Amino acid sequence: MPRAADFVTVVSGLPRSGTSMMMRMLAAGGIEPLVDDERAPDIDNPLGYYEFQRVKTLKQDSSWLAQARGKALKVIYKLVYDLPADVPYRIVFLERDLDEVLASQEAMMRRSGLDPDQIGREVLIKLFQAEIFAFRRWVEAQANVRIYYANHARVIADPLTTAQEIAQFLGLTMDTAAMAEVVAPELHRNRA
Repeated sequence: MPRAADFVTVVSGLPRSGTSMMMRMLAAGGIEPLVDDERAPDIDNPLGYYEFQRVKTLKQDSSWLAQARGKALKVIYKLVYDLPADVPYRIVFLERDLDEVLASQEAMMRRSGLDPDQIGREVLIKLFQAEIFAFRRWVEAQANVRIYYANHARVIADPLTTAQEIAQFLGLTMDTAAMAEVVAPELHRNRA
């Protein structure tokens, strides 16, 4: 059985796909999140973002990644490509209905005073579909990566089964009941 310290647990997905929820689940299950708390909780993520700002500079500096072994690290899907290939990763990738992702992003943009209607929704959906397809093909070719696809709607509808599957995927003994308890269906505000 592997130990958590043997790899970095990466939580990834599109923005607004449930990655913060998954980070909470992993933390409740016993995997320490690597976070810096620079981004405070807000109306869009009242339970916190679980981010580590240095992830944004992975391409320029990944020297800090050694401290992520045995921990959970949130990495937006576009930055997964920048993870060094000499480190083993277990990726939990959140999949969410693209209409819900966009509705959530649009609501967040409007609250920030931005206009989400500058690019048509259909164009964005096609773009996201193409990017996720390319990501899946790339990740499957990486020898140092194993990936579990977590369906957002299923996580909310059946968090215990998802938690058990994630523990099995990671090969770790985890508190799956605690993982399931932190899922907050009331925060699933943007539905398809």
